[in-house]
Amino acid sequence: MIEKLEFFIALANQKHFGRAAEECGVTQPTLSAAIRQLEDQLGVMLVSRGSRFQGLTPEGQRVLEWARRIVGDSRTMREEMRAARKGLAGHIRIAAIPTALAMVQKITTPFQERHPDVTFSILSRNSLQVLSLLENLEIDAGITYLENEPLGRVTSVPLYAERYHLITAAGSPFSERESVTWKEVGDLRLCLLTADMQNRRIINRHLAEAGVTASPTLESNSMIVLFSHVQTGRWASIMPKNIADSFGFPADIRKIPITEPDAEHLVGLVATHREPFTPLVSALLHEARLLAEGEKHR
Repeated sequence: MIEKLEFFIALANQKHFGRAAEECGVTQPTLSAAIRQLEDQLGVMLVSRGSRFQGLTPEGQRVLEWARRIVGDSRTMREEMRAARKGLAGHIRIAAIPTALAMVQKITTPFQERHPDVTFSILSRNSLQVLSLLENLEIDAGITYLENEPLGRVTSVPLYAERYHLITAAGSPFSERESVTWKEVGDLRLCLLTADMQNRRIINRHLAEAGVTASPTLESNSMIVLFSHVQTGRWASIMPKNIADSFGFPADIRKIPITEPDAEHLVGLVATHREPFTPLVSALLHEARLLAEGEKHR
């Protein structure tokens, strides 16, 4: 039953029988047969079928909720027993918003020193994707904004507050100022994150509150692309101070606080709310709390 539920979750995520079978490491006929057996056992149709996958039935949507819960509990049980036998080991999958990527090492480095048999995968995703991956059991934890938009049923650990700075080259407008306003930066030649990023929606909102519209001449979902364009001297950007500091800009790049308002937005670690957590997720949440406590005393 657990295996069939895992196949069903994969199908719901991939929305394609072939891709779901590939993800599960089985043939497409094997996966299709398992889904039909699951339907027979439950006595309901789970999948709307035609010549291809057409979606889940209402009963299938409800079973998907149960499947995520049951498979999640099963994985927790297996991990807990493995940890009891061998100590903490395994693989942790984390998805982080682009503005938080540079700080992930503040969690993973001390965690790996304490638990050397644990490995990591780190993905860059927007805030909505982080929550979707978490819900679909495709990641173990996410790092995202804790305010502004609904998180759903998650456990969260606040890590730090983003504060926004104008990042611009020496000799450009406002480069010698102690601070600038949101209204002033709205008129600059800006490069910003794409509109699907919550960071961009936050910036758009603060600019709109100041009476200006965000009209960047370059957009990207990569902070590296934004950094490289700022360094040409032809673009300025709006970035959280912590990520700008982490990349160590040369002396001819200025980081100027943006005021009116002096905005802050909370970023933290999130994990699907579950009791008990898997040993790996429990240890990760503990590491996040240690980091948050250390940040408070800096």
